Amino acid sequence: MKCLLVATESAEVLFYWTDPEFEHNVQEQYGASQEEEGRPPAFEDSINTLFAPIIISCSTMADRLGDSYTSFTTENNHVYVLNQFDECLYIAVNGDGEENEEDLKRKIYVMKKLIDIMFGMVTLSSSLLRKELRPQDTEQRNRVWKKLQRLLETYSRLREQDQSFLVEAVERLIHPTLCEQCIEFLERRLVQQINSSMERAGEEVLHAFILVHTKLLAFYSSRNASTLIPSDLLALIIMVQDHYPSSFDLETTPEELESTSAPDIFFTPEHSPSDQDSGRLSSDSPPVFQFVDPDVQMAEDSLQTLEVPAPDPMTPSRVFLESTLKEGFCPMMPHSMYCLPLWPSITLVLLTKIPNSQVAMHVYGLLDAFVKLEKRLSEGLEGAAASRGQPPIQELRNKVDKFIRLLATLDFQTSHLQSVWSEFKNKAFTRSGPGITRALVPSCRSMKAQLCAVYRQCFSAECMGSHQRLAPTLQERALSMVQEKLMDWKDFLLVKSKRNITMVSYLEEFPGLVHFIYTDRTAGQMIAPSLNVTDRSASELGKGPLAHFIKNKVWSFVATTRRYLQKGYTTVTLRDGDYYFCYFLWFENETGYKLEVTDIPNLPDDLAPIGMLAWDYYRKLLRFYSKNHQNEVVKCYELLTMHLGVIPTEYILQHCSQLARKLWEPSRIPLL
Repeated sequence: MKCLLVATESAEVLFYWTDPEFEHNVQEQYGASQEEEGRPPAFEDSINTLFAPIIISCSTMADRLGDSYTSFTTENNHVYVLNQFDECLYIAVNGDGEENEEDLKRKIYVMKKLIDIMFGMVTLSSSLLRKELRPQDTEQRNRVWKKLQRLLETYSRLREQDQSFLVEAVERLIHPTLCEQCIEFLERRLVQQINSSMERAGEEVLHAFILVHTKLLAFYSSRNASTLIPSDLLALIIMVQDHYPSSFDLETTPEELESTSAPDIFFTPEHSPSDQDSGRLSSDSPPVFQFVDPDVQMAEDSLQTLEVPAPDPMTPSRVFLESTLKEGFCPMMPHSMYCLPLWPSITLVLLTKIPNSQVAMHVYGLLDAFVKLEKRLSEGLEGAAASRGQPPIQELRNKVDKFIRLLATLDFQTSHLQSVWSEFKNKAFTRSGPGITRALVPSCRSMKAQLCAVYRQCFSAECMGSHQRLAPTLQERALSMVQEKLMDWKDFLLVKSKRNITMVSYLEEFPGLVHFIYTDRTAGQMIAPSLNVTDRSASELGKGPLAHFIKNKVWSFVATTRRYLQKGYTTVTLRDGDYYFCYFLWFENETGYKLEVTDIPNLPDDLAPIGMLAWDYYRKLLRFYSKNHQNEVVKCYELLTMHLGVIPTEYILQHCSQLARKLWEPSRIPLL
């Protein structure tokens, strides 16, 4: 019984998602009231009828009281969580007890993040966002809604199954030699060859990375690229999983129960023969390396049963990512994303800079200026006081004029923008106009809407022409080059993604340790043993009730630590039945020296959930802590451990300290 709805203040549905149980419940409730000719109402109409009273009452309270409710529980224990973003109201519902208020709030914020990634600064204009989410063409609307529904379902599945989405941090495949080789390959061969090609249609590869399921094998960014922040990378992994869902069974298979376990041993194969001129794979060359790990045979057999998904990998997606460049900052810079399937569950992803992307930087700079001007005018500041602490209003005038001339040289339609800008100038800069006063607020809003419209005209997905992309032949060469590089590793990588880290190598040093999750919040990376690997060793959890029991305990404790962290606690220790849990958050400098403990902010309940995907809490926490450490680089880490309850407390705390030191070195491997 789950539902998520996005609607306007006038109760117009912009998007909805329901699970089968909720849909069946709505159809039963409203199917009895037949419309003309005995036909039941369309499901969208039923959804609208169900939620309209809630939306209208929420809007009425906001208008008359300046406040509204954010959650409530009905008599039948259905939980409703509401959140207003500008003029869009998000409502998440759960009626089966599987999600609490915090889960629903997180789902809403993740949905908002995915919409931002898909539509960029268009989301800053409610009227334009309505056009994107609810196109007049029914077929186009269904495509948009189906895509968003799949993304939400993909996120929900990953958060339920994948530890990296539980703690919202990227998990790397731990194999330093192969990772370094792949990063060097991406830099010196793949990206260099694409960016020097005449077939790239003006695009430039900024980032290239390889995923095995949801785990990161290698990541390369070009020198003139902005850092890809962890929250954007996590959102992109969701989109890749939507394109090519991992059908590889993450639970253990019966065949694995037959195999014996051994500590992680890494093998380095010889280089496969390659055609250096074309970069294409020589398919008739036999592999020069044979793995001896019996788990590899299982992965090889699994490859035969996986189906390649239907989407055309040569067609890029338009995504909008945060960028900080020497030219300035843009929270939603347009990129093209290419998802090229190497093999089932192994994907090459390319993020490219598109022509005229500098327009986005100009739009954001002007939007920011008009937002600040509108705010000051609304507060009653007029004349010179309205621009105090900001660039003079005359400078804003020059920037807009220059921007309009730039658009004209790029053959973009600017008539509406010019009309609104002329009206603004007549009010602000002529003797007959009111000048820089509160009367200019509507014109500021009109300018913001027109700037968003220009942004949509330049960068919306529907404006992507068939010629504005890397040539299919260039993409095929890139795909073949990476396949050739990883041909001898592909089976190993599929197994490694399941057995990235196992508890075997930690038990001798840390007896009684059941599980741990170590997170470098500065880089947005995590290290954790698999919760789904079966070995004959008693140290592994196995498949069945015990494995699910431990998994549920870990998921529950992560939620508990977030509640304590929200209240300002950086250390949590508690006993839960036969197990003892510990959680620590701390800060270090670049050399690994632990910095002094300090009080962290106590957050109000109405803020976004703690994490990196829904809201980058840890980036703000680092800024807060770094105020007292201006002359050094501050890093933030988390460690969660689960021990058997029979282990004495003093040994558990000693284990945690030693484990953090042991895991510090692997986390030094660069990600971005």
